[in-house]
Amino acid sequence: MKNIFSPQDSEQFIERINQLRPDKQPQWGKMSVAQMLAHCNVTYEMMYEDKHKKPGMILRWVLKSFVKPKVVNEEMYPKNNRTAPQFIISDERDFEKEKSRLIAYIRKTQQLGAAHFEGRESHSFGALTSTEWNNMCAKHLEHHLGQFGV
Repeated sequence: MKNIFSPQDSEQFIERINQLRPDKQPQWGKMSVAQMLAHCNVTYEMMYEDKHKKPGMILRWVLKSFVKPKVVNEEMYPKNNRTAPQFIISDERDFEKEKSRLIAYIRKTQQLGAAHFEGRESHSFGALTSTEWNNMCAKHLEHHLGQFGV
């Protein structure tokens, strides 16, 4: 598993993002490359912004009990995996804007470092270890960059 807190691994993700082009076609799934970048940005919006509604108590219990273990482990996501409603991007997005936002989020996360995230509360899963934060972010990026062949 790549380490999003490592400058080298973060730069490798950024190099791969910089290989994307607006007309790049996915190897699976229905999102355009701009939609995929916006989709990846949702993870970071939930980390850094108060933009998405937090789940209620019952849904949060379901997410912590059943979804969290699949999201924070090191096992890669299967192709065409279902996603949460907040992550569905159905409108057109600006490729350059979404790409710049994602790169900035990756750099911010790396610069804040693992210690900043240790025990930090997530939007949906409660407190996570820095390893769980890493796994969640790194494997999501890995999954979608692979989707677009970079």
